[in-house]
This record gives sequence, structure tokens and C-alpha cells, in this order.
Amino acid sequence: MTYFKLSLRNARRQARDYLVYFATIVMVAALIYAFNGLIFSREIQSLSQQMRTLPMMIVMASIVVIGIISWLVSYTINFMLERRSRELGLYVLIGLENRQVAQLFFLENIVVGGCALVLGILLGSLFYQILRAIVLTLFGVAYTFSFSFSLPVVGLTLLCFALIYFFAQLKSRKRIRSMKIHDLIYFDRQNEGMVIQTGKKRRRVFTLSLVLGFVGTILLMLGDVLLGLIGAGCIIAFLYSFFLSFASGVPAYFEKRPWQKYRGQTLLIFRALTAKLATMGVVMATIALLFTATLISEGCGLIFRGLFYGRARENSCFDIMIGISDLQQDHGDYLEYIRDNIPVQSQYQYAVYRGESAQVRDYLMENTTYYAYHDCDLVMAYSDYASLRRMLGYPEITLEPGQYLIHCRTYLEKLLEKYTQFIPLDGQTLIPGGVHCEPLGQYGWDVNGSDYILVVPDVLAEHCPVKHYLYVAMTAEPLSESQYDDLRNIRRSRAQNHDYDDIIVRSQEERDAATWTAMMVFPLYYLALVLTMTSATILTIQLLSESGRYQRQFRLLQKLGMDRQEMAGALRKQFTVYYAMPAIPPLLIGIPFIWHMSRIPEPGILVGTSGPAAIIGVAVGLYLLIYLIYILLAYTSLKRNVLSE
Repeated sequence: MTYFKLSLRNARRQARDYLVYFATIVMVAALIYAFNGLIFSREIQSLSQQMRTLPMMIVMASIVVIGIISWLVSYTINFMLERRSRELGLYVLIGLENRQVAQLFFLENIVVGGCALVLGILLGSLFYQILRAIVLTLFGVAYTFSFSFSLPVVGLTLLCFALIYFFAQLKSRKRIRSMKIHDLIYFDRQNEGMVIQTGKKRRRVFTLSLVLGFVGTILLMLGDVLLGLIGAGCIIAFLYSFFLSFASGVPAYFEKRPWQKYRGQTLLIFRALTAKLATMGVVMATIALLFTATLISEGCGLIFRGLFYGRARENSCFDIMIGISDLQQDHGDYLEYIRDNIPVQSQYQYAVYRGESAQVRDYLMENTTYYAYHDCDLVMAYSDYASLRRMLGYPEITLEPGQYLIHCRTYLEKLLEKYTQFIPLDGQTLIPGGVHCEPLGQYGWDVNGSDYILVVPDVLAEHCPVKHYLYVAMTAEPLSESQYDDLRNIRRSRAQNHDYDDIIVRSQEERDAATWTAMMVFPLYYLALVLTMTSATILTIQLLSESGRYQRQFRLLQKLGMDRQEMAGALRKQFTVYYAMPAIPPLLIGIPFIWHMSRIPEPGILVGTSGPAAIIGVAVGLYLLIYLIYILLAYTSLKRNVLSE
């Protein structure tokens, strides 16, 4: 058999024996190719001026991905070297030099990586179309399938894989070239050394790890940058100290509670688990850390998406809204440009007034999280309010004499419905007449009240001092990015001696939300996918490599009288605990962290399907979904190998 044929045969066997690893590398190649496609897509970058930053964001994410996948490939190659060390030692015995064996092993992995790359590029073309469809949908652009093959994209993907395999192969190549025959043949008998040597120290570290985990999670939730960094350090220390000391911490627990130790199959399950963790504590801790990063990445991605679209939703009630706080100015410059360049279907100009008190504002500040932008309650004339409702197609609302209405954002509705106090205005007292919460452009400064506004009779409003003037319009078609820039240029020319006018354009708000979603959420989920697949692959490879040992163990149990149903139950429990170990700490850390992060944005933005509970549910669901796919594949294979007739 020739040198090349031997490498090819071994590569085929490697792909078969480590199918989960091979499939993961194919998926990673597909993701890298798809996201590289976004880097070179002029169509995507032309959607918005800010989208030109997208390539930089993806490149930064890709650098992290290359590092993660290099670790996966390096770990798997070293793991295969350990498992096949006797075979490689035999090659040296029959006359091959270490250099040739190292080259043979190198070629095998290059063949496997090359095949994965080819399949990944083919699959990546489909993934790119999916990403392209999502981006175009975000911007409201019709998607049409168009197959594309880009040499720069292929070249960049090839470069990424070359870097991954170059760094991954260095260690194994150097090790094989320097090892003696004896070292190669007995290399598979070496275990991961104990970082903490004595059982007493490990038990102390186990207790300390639990304290570090609790303290770190609390510090992460405080919101302070310095304390957050300290908390992150505590979390990392917790994960590594927990898994490195688990092999002694749990036995110490059972030694004090022998009645639990010998209950059912507890001894069998935890003996196998502690034996496994004694040899792969560092790896298990690293996987738990990656899972924590996965969950936080997914949660932050959902928070960012909810934040961008929540702000756009609150801002984009009218097609155009321009607020002027300088009472010496009017809307003349804007109106002239709009008349000449933008087809308007309806428009309206009006004033927002200052009330005589701040009692509603104070009520909100006492009873909920409310950011006070003004030192008094703002009011609006009823005729202006009715005109705005007609523009937006809302039902007509009647204001009875002696009453006032409250129009607010949704998150304040229930609280303000309980507000029954009268308000003084121009020597009269008004009683509550109802609360309404349809979108009315109330997110910002010079808008229709900051989160709420009081609607009062015209004769009373006109006696109040003007806070700012507003112009709103509904247009025949969405404003382009250049038209929005023109309005901003007018604002700059007017803002030499006073504050900027507020300009809110619905189409631009939607473009900004889509742009920031693509630039922030896409890279975060890119990382989350790679992190999850990497972690699950290493766990699965480690478990399936022990199929022979499990098979011998359960054959012995069968001889001792355990029936097949009991063995299947014991296997399921061992399997469940093994996969749950690195998954539970990230949930205990990630869920409080995401909950805290989702409470940071201003009130009323993350609500409904973007509320904290929904974000946590979706993030955990996505995290577990991909993990469960690997778990099911591993369990099916392990059960078939271990409990076969």
C-alpha cells in the first residue's frame, strides 16, 4: 500500500469513527463561508450607509471563531493521536521514521479537513442565501433566489481553514516527531494529571468554588463595569475550581450520607462520573465556560434586537416628526424642502405646552421605573390630539367638559388607570377622563410628551407656556436615506446658536434597527452557534470513545444479575448527568445575567415578545435545542454500541 493510499484509508476511517466531529467541521465551514459572503456582498452593503461597518464586525467575530475552531481541531487531533498511538508506534516499528509518521498523520487530517471544506462551501452557499434572505427581509426588500459563487469568498474561507489546521497541527506534528516508540505505544495510557493533588485540598476548593460562583453572579448583576469584571473573573475561577474538585467534593458529600450513596444506582452513576471528571476536569470546565458564553451571546443578541426594534417602534408612529425647542424658530426650512422633494399625504403643525404642576410625573417616579425628562407635566390641546388621531387612523375620542385625558406608552397604562387625582390648570381643576396608549411618538425629548402627555381643553392649553413646536406628516412613500440626510443637513445649518431640532423619520428608524440588528445580532449568533457545536462535539467525542469501556462494564453488571431494563436505566442516568454537568452552571449564571441585562434599557422598550421572560425563554430554548441534537445522536450511538445483543 502506497503512502498516499494509507493516508486516504486512514482519513476515511477517521471521518467514519469521528462522524460527529466531521459533521461539525462541515457545519463550521458552511457558517464561515456564509458570513464571509456577507463581507463581500455589495448588495447587502448598499442597503444602508452604516452597513459598510458589517464586514468589520464579521471579521472580528471570525477571528474569535478561528480561535475556537482551532482549539476544537487541536483537541480532537490530540485526542485521536492518543487513541491511535499504538497504531502509529507500529508504523515506526515496521521501519517508518517519526518524520514520516508525523507527515502521514498530518495528511490524514488535511484530507479530512479538505473534504469538510468542500462540503462546507457547498452547504455554505445555501446558508448564505438564508442569511441574505433574512437581511433583505429586515430592510423590507423583496428576496429572490440567485445562486452566486465568489472566488474572494472561497479564498477567504480557505485562508480561515488553513489558519485553523496550521495552528492545530503544530503541536501533534512536533509531538510525534519527538516521541520514541515506547512513548507512542503507551501514550494512550496517560491521563490528565490532577491539578489539585490531595483530596483534602480538593474538598476545600469545591466549597470555595460554590462561593465564587454565587459571588461572581451577584457582581455581574450589579451593573458596575469594574465589579462586572471582577464578577467575570470569579465565574471563570468557579467553573475551573468546581470541575477540578468535583471528583473529591461529591464523594465527600456521600461519605457523610451513606444511605444516599447506596440508594438505587447512585454509586454506579457518580463513580463513573467522578472517574471521568478526574481525567478531564479542565476540559469540562472549559466547555462549561463556552456554554456560559453561548447563553450570554444568545441572550444579548435578543436584548439588542428587542432594543433596536423597540426604540424604532416607539419612534416611528409618523412618517416624519420634527420637534423644535427654540421658540424663535419655525419649521419653514423643513417645510420648503418637504414641499419640493417629498410627496405628503397629510401634515399637521401644533404646540406642546408646559403644565402648572408635576404631580403625574411625581406619581410615576414614586410607583415605577420612570426617567423624568421634564420638570413638569406636559399638556396638549384636545383639537391637536384629535387631529393626530385622525392622521393615524385611530378611533375618535371625546373629551368631556372638566376632564383631562392621559395618553401614554403601553408600559404606563395600568399604573395611570389607577391615577384618580385632579389637576389644576389656569384656575380650574380637571378630573381624569380616561387613559389611552396607541403609538403617538412619545419616546424622546421634543415629542408628544416623554412617555405620557395630558390632553386638556383648547382654551386651557392655550394659556400655558409653549414647551416646543412639532410638525408631523404622513408621506406617500418611505423617505430614502438621502432625503433623511438632507433634513439633517438643514438641522445642522439651523443649530449654530441653539440645540438640535428633533428629527424622527419612520423609514430611517426602521433602517437603523435593521442595520444594528445585522451588525450586532448576527455576529453574536454566529459565535453562539460555533461555541455550542464546539462544546457539544468535544463532549460527544469523549463519551463515544468510551463505548468499549461502557460495554465491558455493563457486561459485568449483566453477569452480576442486572437485567437489560436496569442497565438501560443506569446508562440513561449516567448519560444525563454527564451532559447536564457542563450545562447546568451556565444556566445558573446566564439566566440571572440575562435577566439583569434585559432590565437595563429604558422602561417600555423590552416588552411583549421582547420582554425579559421571553428573551430568557428563547435564549435557553435555542441553547438547549442545538445541544439536544448532539445529545440524541450520542445517546442513540452509545445505546446501540453498549447494549447491543
